[in-house]
Amino acid sequence: MFDVYETKVRVTADNDKEAARVRTELKEKNVFLVNLMASPGAGKTTTLVRTIEALKDTYRIGVMEADTDSAVDAETIAKLGVRVIQLHTGGSCHMDADMTERGLAKMGVEDLDLVFLENVGNLVCPAEFDVGAARKVMILSVPEGDDKPLKYPLMFTVSDCLLINKIDTKVIFDFDEEACLQRARALNPNIAFFPLSAKTGEGFDAWIQWLKDAVEQWRKEA
Repeated sequence: MFDVYETKVRVTADNDKEAARVRTELKEKNVFLVNLMASPGAGKTTTLVRTIEALKDTYRIGVMEADTDSAVDAETIAKLGVRVIQLHTGGSCHMDADMTERGLAKMGVEDLDLVFLENVGNLVCPAEFDVGAARKVMILSVPEGDDKPLKYPLMFTVSDCLLINKIDTKVIFDFDEEACLQRARALNPNIAFFPLSAKTGEGFDAWIQWLKDAVEQWRKEA
């Protein structure tokens, strides 16, 4: 006879406790954290740049760029004049609550209103680990296909908002927007859904308004 110990269950349970503590501490500081998740090439950084440009006169913004290596994205964000820190995960495919907390401490958030964590690019691991964010936002780009909710259900289940990026390429790719929305809402009936183009700016007004409303609602709950 022998025991079976589910280590992943213990890891995620411990992470959830840490994430809850991070979320509470950020709320006490009135700092709204967005966990931005997507596949590599979906347009996270380009979407983030346009989002920051729309909000930087309203909120004091910080950005944590998480990658296994390099500082390319942090260099891009730094040009916007907002606070940014590059986080190297040492090969890990996701950020967890402890890593996020240490990143926040290193960057400093006492004088910030809104912080974006650009998570490591993939649709699997980041969905499994709560980082303590106030909202989870995912990006799906048109070239990836409308069947992704079927292939990566957890990401769509845990996200508060789905941005369909690169809608300017719909004339090239066979992407059924309504089918994607139905599949996503079968998993998560409350998920917000915004088709947009980070390249042209189409659809951004609705996304920016949703984010502003989320921040203001969260502040009222504080």
